[in-house]
Amino acid sequence: MIELSNLYLFLLASFLLCLSPGPDNIYVLTQGITKSKKAAIVTTLGLCTGIIFHTSAAAFGISMIFKTSELAFTIVKYAGALYLIYIAFQTFKHRNEAIDLSVQDSSEELKKLYIKGFIMNILNPKVSIFFLAFLPQFVKVSSANVPLQMIILGLIFMFMTIVVFSSIGIAGNILSYKLLEKPNIVKYMNILTSFVLVSLGIKLALSSR
Repeated sequence: MIELSNLYLFLLASFLLCLSPGPDNIYVLTQGITKSKKAAIVTTLGLCTGIIFHTSAAAFGISMIFKTSELAFTIVKYAGALYLIYIAFQTFKHRNEAIDLSVQDSSEELKKLYIKGFIMNILNPKVSIFFLAFLPQFVKVSSANVPLQMIILGLIFMFMTIVVFSSIGIAGNILSYKLLEKPNIVKYMNILTSFVLVSLGIKLALSSR
């Protein structure tokens, strides 16, 4: 199974990767700032559910399709970029609406946020390629259970991501709570969120394997 020395290195590397600014944790941060703690946590759970898909893909070699097929990579990449831009448009469209936490923390709204996070994650082919390149570095190659080791590492990475991303979202919400009582600040936060999402969509569209 996984060697302890590799596991410790994996935990350290995973923690640093979760903390480094990227599309997912930036999105969770904006959810915490513009909505609520629950919104940030549920969005995190949606994003992390996508990790299960990418880990399985890496473990069983499906990610090689994205690595070797330009067409497959391009199709999924543009689908992900368009989805990010669509979310940005919806956020900008409702930028002037006052925050109503009773609505934003409703089961229906939280379900939407979960689905958004999940789709954002699985429609980013670079995540699959990342796991394909990252996970094998920490497995015991001589073992017959390489796919199982990769799945275990993926689950550990997912758990750490949940903890780190949720903390980021909660911290963003706590720091911005007083500011969000002012309607104009909420409007500008929504505009900023739209800008961030469009930027991430464009970055994804222009990315290469």
